[in-house]
Amino acid sequence: MKNKKIRIIRKVVRTFFVSLISLAIIGYFYLIYPFWGYPFNKQRHGNPPLTPTWALECWLWEDDVNTAEFVDEMLRGYAQNDIPVRTILIDSPWSYRYNDFDIDTTLYPNPDQWFPKLQENGYRVILWMTSMVNSYNKGLKLEDSPLWYEEARKNGFLVADGSQNKWWKGKGGFIDYSNPEAVLWWQSMQQRVFDLGIDGWKLDGTATLFWSNLGPIPLFYKEASSGLMTTRTYMDHYYRDEYKHGLTQNPEFVTLSRAMDRGFHPEGFAPIDAAPVTWVGDQEHKWVTDEMLAENPEENVDIALKGVQGFESAIESILKSAQLGYNIIGSDIAGFSGSTIPPRLYIRWTQFSTFCGLFLNGGHGERRLWERSQEELEIIRKFSWLHTELVPYMYHYVVTGHEGGKTLQTRIDGKYHYMFGDNILIAPIYKDELKNEVHLPEGKWRYWFDDKEVIEGPVTFEHEYPLDEYPVYIKEGSIIPMEIKRSYTDIGKSEDEGFLTFLIYPDHKKELFEVYREKGNSTVVSYEKSDHDISIQIEGEKCPHVIQIALLQKPFLVELDGKKLNEGKEYSYDEELKKLRIQTSLYENGQYLINL
Repeated sequence: MKNKKIRIIRKVVRTFFVSLISLAIIGYFYLIYPFWGYPFNKQRHGNPPLTPTWALECWLWEDDVNTAEFVDEMLRGYAQNDIPVRTILIDSPWSYRYNDFDIDTTLYPNPDQWFPKLQENGYRVILWMTSMVNSYNKGLKLEDSPLWYEEARKNGFLVADGSQNKWWKGKGGFIDYSNPEAVLWWQSMQQRVFDLGIDGWKLDGTATLFWSNLGPIPLFYKEASSGLMTTRTYMDHYYRDEYKHGLTQNPEFVTLSRAMDRGFHPEGFAPIDAAPVTWVGDQEHKWVTDEMLAENPEENVDIALKGVQGFESAIESILKSAQLGYNIIGSDIAGFSGSTIPPRLYIRWTQFSTFCGLFLNGGHGERRLWERSQEELEIIRKFSWLHTELVPYMYHYVVTGHEGGKTLQTRIDGKYHYMFGDNILIAPIYKDELKNEVHLPEGKWRYWFDDKEVIEGPVTFEHEYPLDEYPVYIKEGSIIPMEIKRSYTDIGKSEDEGFLTFLIYPDHKKELFEVYREKGNSTVVSYEKSDHDISIQIEGEKCPHVIQIALLQKPFLVELDGKKLNEGKEYSYDEELKKLRIQTSLYENGQYLINL
């Protein structure tokens, strides 16, 4: 009888704990699913968009002096020092209120002339925005705007009858994307800046704050006009709806949104199909996260959560974002937050960003490179041009990623190692040391900055990289298309501008690379190598081009479409670099034959 009672008690206790655990699991998914979208992750479905080529070029911004005068000074200085800038990002504050889309003319006078002038000078313009309608605007001259907020609330334009959330720029309610009248009101305000010809939004991450409070407990739901809406659903509206509407105003419109940079967003911020350009943040002007956390032992996550991140965490977040399926990803070069940027950090972060889809030079700290050291200016200029000249290579993976195939960055074995496309391996320098460990997989590889020798893999080694070089390795057999415009990178010369350059590292196999264009047909370059010759075929849309081929010895004969080319005029061989260079403006069939 006693044993029977013990068994009954045990069964009751076991049932109680099983029920408790089950309730905890159910509660966990009830609370967390609306925020994460996990485990179904419906918002991740879809391929990355077709990011326009201009967005692959260099971006510039700063967050210490927010005025048109300072933007003009920055752009003049970059132009005078021949540092490429295609996109200027204008961050907050630029409007009178958050978010009325009315330009503060005390900061940006004469916007009707100033914005079009930027466009005339070849720049693209991105403006910061969020999904908030504020009653209090932190840091703005017009701090309090209760009447404007109240008008939006009374009209039903805000979710949850305008219930307000605090955020880093003040306090306000969320625009209701499920209310057509609210969206019409919102977009009518946006039209003020669309009419100035802007090219995109930086969509800052307020949508993650879309929650209600039950006392101290956050519930990741709010009542919208369409009914109860989860945080994840609201985030998807924010990123998708703003991108979709922007494209109706400008077919080359982009949004810059967060990818994955916080532990509680393992599926990422923006839906992948509405993420033409993404960044991770917010990091400080510091190196290694572990060291920083040792100095700050509390659980720090990032700046937005009053924590810290450094360069290493930016690399990690970018690679995790790439694994999720995001394609064009970057970070604020040298970090977003802080006052002084260490020179070597600025250089190494620039070099890493050269081999990311987004080259985003900006944040706090001195960004006028001519006011910094000459060494920083020269190295950052060199790698800025290298990134710019790699746009044809990068755009190939914009197209293939959009079609469901290969994206730009793929993580591989080795500390933060990744493939940049199919042909380039990067082993990031993530700490303040010249020496870095590199692991090269099976195959043959060449060092980008001295590509005469072939390295057999698999192999792991340590190498000391001077500040003007970086651990970049080219897979043997590769074809790498580039648009050379300057001589800083030592690949070509300024006279090559207007020619498409193909770097070819021939192996004993067939290889091809398709160069896609936003407008017009693509150009396909292929080669086949034997012991005695190399044949190269240029097909598709014709283009003036330069071919640089890694060859151990001078060829006996070079022909194009059956006609012998003249050495010294139509081709040349560099004994020191072990390179054959062919330059062609006009051709019929594009069939080259090189006798070895």
